Amino acid sequence: MTDVITIPAGDVDRPSPAPEQQRAIHALESGNVLLFPHLCFPFQDGEERLLSPAAAGQAKNVSLDPVRGTVRGSDAGAAELDLLQRMMTRFAAFSRALLRKVLPSYDAHLQQARTSYRPIEIAGRSTSWRKDDTRLHVDSFPSSPTQGQRILRVFANVNPRGGARTWRLGEPFEALARRFVPELPAPTWGASAALQLLGLTKRRRSAYDHYMLCLHDRMKADLTYQSQAQQGIYEFAPGSTWIVFTDQVSHAATRGQYALEQTFLLPVQGMLDPSRSPLRILERLLGRPLA
Repeated sequence: MTDVITIPAGDVDRPSPAPEQQRAIHALESGNVLLFPHLCFPFQDGEERLLSPAAAGQAKNVSLDPVRGTVRGSDAGAAELDLLQRMMTRFAAFSRALLRKVLPSYDAHLQQARTSYRPIEIAGRSTSWRKDDTRLHVDSFPSSPTQGQRILRVFANVNPRGGARTWRLGEPFEALARRFVPELPAPTWGASAALQLLGLTKRRRSAYDHYMLCLHDRMKADLTYQSQAQQGIYEFAPGSTWIVFTDQVSHAATRGQYALEQTFLLPVQGMLDPSRSPLRILERLLGRPLA
């Protein structure tokens, strides 16, 4: 089962000692979560007024586009949107600095993706089963194929009222892949090109993306698996930050409010051990290249 590995860093300004960097990268690539229990993302003057569900309007998340610098998912006025944009931009920089500190070998390979702010309570939120992140799953992006790139995410619990962010953490990726891959349909010839032509995907959906999407959906749809799979519960306390490959770690967020999240994409060749990536594991199981 996935472990949570604690690292006692209290800032992002100084590089971690080399032994700590080695411990961190081995733990992360083995499918564990890196937790920094005393590393708190600091709010600046005025940002406290964003600690309200109203910041997200009708959406579950507020997101920041890293290219355009635009905020989506909020009904707030111009002043609040500007405040959201500046806060999430700072969190993106905070996240990148943390990765440079703990995982410096990744730095030259990382591509910054979206930043999100999640002010809505998870528990009790109504959604479709496919979008229900309280069910165990591994991440895959339907409209933004990664073509084998890793999905590396930094989370911070910024809840001012002391509420933990509760996750369920499941079995290792290879175990769940061996369980579900024999049941997954093969890609349909021509579907990838059609999806891109119709604008439903931003680039070609590789065979890897197809299988990861199928795996994501099959996991969430199987209620027997959800209840009986090997899993544990972990509570991420307010003021803590954590790093995880969410395409590899089976996870479900079941409770919590007020969190920031930063997504990065990492090419497989940027890893210390590419053989541990979901791409290489699926290629071994299926016996052919997938991206």
